[in-house]
Amino acid sequence: MGLRALGEIMAEVRPHEIFYLGPIPVYSTVVNTWIIMVLLFVGVFLASRKLNFIPRGIQHIFELLLEFLYGLLEETMGKEGRRYLPLVATLFIFILSLNLSWFIPGMKPPTMDLSTTAAFAVTTIILVQLIGIRKRGLVGYIKHFFQPVPFLFPLNVIEELVKPVSLSLRLFGNMFGEEMVVTILFIMLPFLLPTPIMILGVLMGLIQAFVFTLLTVTYIANFIHGH
Repeated sequence: MGLRALGEIMAEVRPHEIFYLGPIPVYSTVVNTWIIMVLLFVGVFLASRKLNFIPRGIQHIFELLLEFLYGLLEETMGKEGRRYLPLVATLFIFILSLNLSWFIPGMKPPTMDLSTTAAFAVTTIILVQLIGIRKRGLVGYIKHFFQPVPFLFPLNVIEELVKPVSLSLRLFGNMFGEEMVVTILFIMLPFLLPTPIMILGVLMGLIQAFVFTLLTVTYIANFIHGH
């Protein structure tokens, strides 16, 4: 495959400008994220409009998901972990929806854009720090970085600074790589290989949303239970 073809693929998957707000360009990543947010709000409204004592349909799927996340939080942090279900469930559902948004014709998953995954990672780590301060108090939060032994303080601080980089690059790299593979295979063999690769992409979208959520739970548990 020549450099020209590779350039065409890169142009296909990278975000592009949609319109301007004054001098500020608004890219396809932002617009696609807005669309997914609207669809999620509509979906949640419709799913919660008529709740049944015996769940069925999409209500049953949501309840299974929440029970799974409840179990994950309790297993990691005990009963105290239940209070973090809104944060954890929102992260998982939102990231999963963005990962699978390529089902919408013409839409590229916003998680293929590093700016999206970086925003998720930075916001999540800031929330984790605020949870740590609320749980331990400011003094206890600072002391946390000197555990288990004081001379590890610099390494613990570096670890916290690296976490958003690791979270964002992991999610971006996997989603961008999956989309690149599908695009290349579609150009080379348009009717044969893309379908199983796209099925694998669904699985990867689920796994990456779960990994991001699981790491968030682990970071919160680290402040609750210590190193």
